[in-house]
Amino acid sequence: MRQAGRALPEYRALKRKHDFLELIRTPDLAAEVTLQPIRRFDFDAAVLFSDILVVAEALGQPYRFRSQGGIEMDFAVRSAQDVDRLTSGAVTERLQYVAEALRRVKSALGGRTAVLGFAGSPWTLANFMIEGGSSDEFTRARTLLHCDRALFTRLLDKVTAAVIDALRLQVDAGADAVQIFDSLGGVISGEAYARASADWIQQIVAALGDRVPVIVFGRGVHDWETLAGTGAQVIGVDWQVRLAEARRHLPGRLAVQGNLDPFVMTTTPEIVAAEAGRILDAMDGAPGHIFNLGHGLPPETKLENLERLVETVRTHRPKTCR
Repeated sequence: MRQAGRALPEYRALKRKHDFLELIRTPDLAAEVTLQPIRRFDFDAAVLFSDILVVAEALGQPYRFRSQGGIEMDFAVRSAQDVDRLTSGAVTERLQYVAEALRRVKSALGGRTAVLGFAGSPWTLANFMIEGGSSDEFTRARTLLHCDRALFTRLLDKVTAAVIDALRLQVDAGADAVQIFDSLGGVISGEAYARASADWIQQIVAALGDRVPVIVFGRGVHDWETLAGTGAQVIGVDWQVRLAEARRHLPGRLAVQGNLDPFVMTTTPEIVAAEAGRILDAMDGAPGHIFNLGHGLPPETKLENLERLVETVRTHRPKTCR
């Protein structure tokens, strides 16, 4: 589970000494944070500790955390001149710290556990880049899409090339699979989703070829045909729909990942076990199900809930096998 470490006391101890960006940019520290939940829970996969906005920074648009919360970019991309400031050719060089962290994780795990890399989707990244950081309502990217398609395309072309470079870098460093997080996919209407996001994701999946499996997660996106059309091997499903229903609408060749409501992790072990069991029973041993949360882990997650979740998933037996 991505962000599983944020609930751990050992992670919080590191955070008292180092800020978030320092943890990401320092390979030893990023590797340590990646390994912490594996040591404690022995998950089936380690998700590299990083951030989707490292790609924007590698393009030449640095970011920081606002004192009052949220993200602030050094500048907002609002014009052709702003797009020209972005330099996609330097992404691989500028993200070497990501590759080094991944190599250290691979070495430490010695092949016992899969390692997953990731990147934000071009659409999600573009929203932050155009807004200039976090926003209560991401509207500027939608405006650009509808009102200046040429400039939107110029920006997304650059961001897509950068995401391809970032993911290839992670695969070269040893990632066993990669995930594309379209965390803001749900802010665009269903009719516009393909041209705003899915078409660009499809380019990324095609560029990666068959080197590693690709997982696509679109928060708030339930257009199964369009998601399947990206070419991904796995579709991540958020907690807002029934996972078994998504499974029925997706081609059998695709695996599904999800989809426990993250809020459940702030309740009690008994509730966690019941809700996880409900999803597992609904899937009833369906092939290609990767159990996961339906989005990131809340900081308020209780350690005993993580422990019960792992136990529930590992001891569950499909009804057909009972």
